[in-house]
Amino acid sequence: MSRIAFIGLGNMGGPMAINLVKAGHEVTVFDLVPAAVESVVAEGASAAASAEDAAKDKDFVVSMLPANKHVEGLYVDGAGLLDIVDKNTVIIDSSTIAPESARRVSEEAEKRGIAMVDAPVSGGVGGAKAGTLSFIVGGTAEAFELVKPVLEAMGKNIFHAGDAGAGQVAKICNNMMLGILMAGTTEAIGLGVKNGLDPAVLSDIMSKSSGNNWALQVYNPYPGVMDGVPASNGYQGGFMVDLMAKDLGLAFDAAVKSQSSIPMGAMARNLFALHAANGNGGLDFSSIQKMFSDLD
Repeated sequence: MSRIAFIGLGNMGGPMAINLVKAGHEVTVFDLVPAAVESVVAEGASAAASAEDAAKDKDFVVSMLPANKHVEGLYVDGAGLLDIVDKNTVIIDSSTIAPESARRVSEEAEKRGIAMVDAPVSGGVGGAKAGTLSFIVGGTAEAFELVKPVLEAMGKNIFHAGDAGAGQVAKICNNMMLGILMAGTTEAIGLGVKNGLDPAVLSDIMSKSSGNNWALQVYNPYPGVMDGVPASNGYQGGFMVDLMAKDLGLAFDAAVKSQSSIPMGAMARNLFALHAANGNGGLDFSSIQKMFSDLD
C-alpha cells in the first residue's frame, strides 16, 4: 500500500480520501476547514498541520481544489509543493480547472523531474462516496500507469484522455453537456407541469422515450419525483450551482481560445450564472428547475 497525502476535503475530496483509507493506504489529509479534516481522520486518516507537512515523504499527493488559483498556489506559486515533495512523489490533481492552468503546473513538475497528471472526476458526491467515480486523466502514458492503482481505489472508470491538460479538456466538455442537458430537462418538465402534467408521469414518459438522459434516469430535478437526490432534499448537497457556472465558464473560455462555436453551452452558462446571481449558488445545480417552475 502507498503513503498518500490528500489535500482538499470538500464534498468530493472527503469521500475520496476515505475510500483511499478503506483500500488500505496510509493517508494524511489537510484542509482549511477543521471539521472536514476531522471527518476523514475519524475513518482512519492522519491529520497534517499544513499542506507542506502532509506532502512530505509521500508516494502520491492527491489534490481536490476549487479553482485555478488554488491549484497553482498550492504547487508553483511562492514556496509551492513542487519544491518540497520528494522527486519520486507522483502528483494527482483531481480539481476541475482550465487546461492551460493544468499544463502550467505539469510543465513545472516536469522541470523538476516530478511525474504529474491532471485527473478531474465525474460522478458527483454519490459516486465519490460509493467509489464509482470516473477519472479523466491527462499526462504521459508512464504517469497514467503509476496513478491508475490509486485512482481505482476511488473510481470505477479510469480513462487516459491524452497529454497534460487533456483530462481537463474532456471534463469541461462533459460538464458543458451535463449543464445543457439539465437545463433542457428542467425546461421540459416545467413546461409539462404548467400545462397540467404530473412531473413524475412526464419524467417516466420521457425516460422511456427519445428525450431520455442521465438527469431523468438518476438525478431527477423536480422535487418529490425521485428519492435520494438533491431535488427531494431542498436541493441540498450534490454539485453546487456555483461550480457548474464555473465549469461552464471554463468551457466558454476554451471555446474563445480555440475559436469553437458553443451556442448551447453559452446559453447554459448564462442560465446558471443568472441562477447563481439570484442567490442559488450554494444549491445543487438541478435547482435550476426553479427557474422554469413555480417552486419556492
